[in-house]
Amino acid sequence: MSIASDMLRGHTDTIILAQLMQNDSYGYKINRAIVEKTGGQLELKEATLYTAFRRLEQVGYISSYWGDENTGARRRYYSITPLGVEQYYRLAAEWEQSMRLLQRLIRPDEG
Repeated sequence: MSIASDMLRGHTDTIILAQLMQNDSYGYKINRAIVEKTGGQLELKEATLYTAFRRLEQVGYISSYWGDENTGARRRYYSITPLGVEQYYRLAAEWEQSMRLLQRLIRPDEG
């Protein structure tokens, strides 16, 4: 069963920032990590991923730089900024609160 895209639509930024909390990375590698961590149930579309990168960079949550690979195409790497770390923690807290509220609404006996 794959996860409905509607369920994740508002969390793309949080997912990307969470990946960058671990280390700098580039688009393809971030997407591969998402696929691996979700057992193949989630893969961001390339347009979604790069639109999010542009948006996150414009507001100062991430920065980018060109890698210095010796072979193959040069890669644009992304790193989280201090402002991005703050935003990640805010978004993660909002996600936790949302999950608690949904738990109460969907499974009231468990909430």
